[in-house]
Amino acid sequence: MIRTVDFPEILYQTVLDPIPSPSRRPRYQFTGSGVETRGVTSGSSGKSTTTILYRLRQMVEVTPMITDARVLRQEFVPGDLEHRDAETTYLSETLAPIADGETPETVIIHGPSGVGKTCVAKYMGDTLRQEVLDAEFQYVNCWQHYSRYRALHRILEGLGQTLDIHRQSTPRDELFERLRQYDGPPCVVVLDEVDQLEDTRLLYPLHELPQFSMILIANREKAILRAVDERLTSRLTGSERIRFDAYHEDELVSIMAARVRWGLVENAIHDDQLRRIADAAAGDARIALSILRSAARRADRATENQITTDHVEAAIPAGHEEVRQKSIDTLIHHQRVLYDILEAHQEIEPSSLYEAYQERVEEPKSDRTVRNYLAKMEHYNLIVADGTSRDRTYRLRK
Repeated sequence: MIRTVDFPEILYQTVLDPIPSPSRRPRYQFTGSGVETRGVTSGSSGKSTTTILYRLRQMVEVTPMITDARVLRQEFVPGDLEHRDAETTYLSETLAPIADGETPETVIIHGPSGVGKTCVAKYMGDTLRQEVLDAEFQYVNCWQHYSRYRALHRILEGLGQTLDIHRQSTPRDELFERLRQYDGPPCVVVLDEVDQLEDTRLLYPLHELPQFSMILIANREKAILRAVDERLTSRLTGSERIRFDAYHEDELVSIMAARVRWGLVENAIHDDQLRRIADAAAGDARIALSILRSAARRADRATENQITTDHVEAAIPAGHEEVRQKSIDTLIHHQRVLYDILEAHQEIEPSSLYEAYQERVEEPKSDRTVRNYLAKMEHYNLIVADGTSRDRTYRLRK
């Protein structure tokens, strides 16, 4: 599709002075690669072509590729989940007692990154709020709220119990006491990426308090059980488990096709291009949506109404890098120190890595905690662990 338009006189009056004669006024042609000019651009006015093109695009009617950017974001929770019916039904049945004022059992949700664990949990929270009047649902992202204090504060904040709490001076014990005194309706607390908690002693009182139930989310079930208080390990053994497996290619295509319908112009992308994205994402919906989002942005910047194969191919490495950088940005301080050490070495064995880590932080964590940090970074495809436990080495994933 090519659109050629005359440079509007009103734009000359705004950004060009003096106004060129009609014979010298440029014409602008919108092409697949952007905007091409024919004739004079900025003349003697000194106005930049970039400024002119920006003003021109404001005045020329160009249908944007993206009609609703929200649906292309990873955190968007659709009203109808794709390909997670079994998991959603299981979680719904487990939480059903809350409708009768009872506290549901603890649920452990586990599976690789980008398979819908968080999305399903938030979807159930939205459903709970709509269907059950006397129920509370609080979501805690343990990447952000990784200390006991931060996690406690986040829960109490959601319950409206922090109006007189000062984050810099209120003792942690007082937060626990607030939690014990809570006398509202049953509350489901989602602890997402629960193995990111620096101190999991928070989980035991939450499990013991009758008005609270937990949904614990992590990549691996073992990571949860290994991190929790020994008093809680045996009790969690009998908890409900929901495993999420990686999406198949057809499922990723279907998920993306729904987002395309909601957020892009009609006929924005072909099925074979969605399949190419799904193949590149390897079962990870985060990466698939990141690639789709990047491809849509490229088409939008080129003022095109359709995503081309070139847009998709260029978006694949960009989409992967966007997800990778987001994972890096969410690392807690100790994990970032480990990442920086690995960045400075091509390959390093565990004892040398731990020694370098101890030298860089004031209060180093235990060797076991550091191994947990590294395992988490491995699951997010930031690092690679080669070899067995005896001859293991670590390196950054390129």
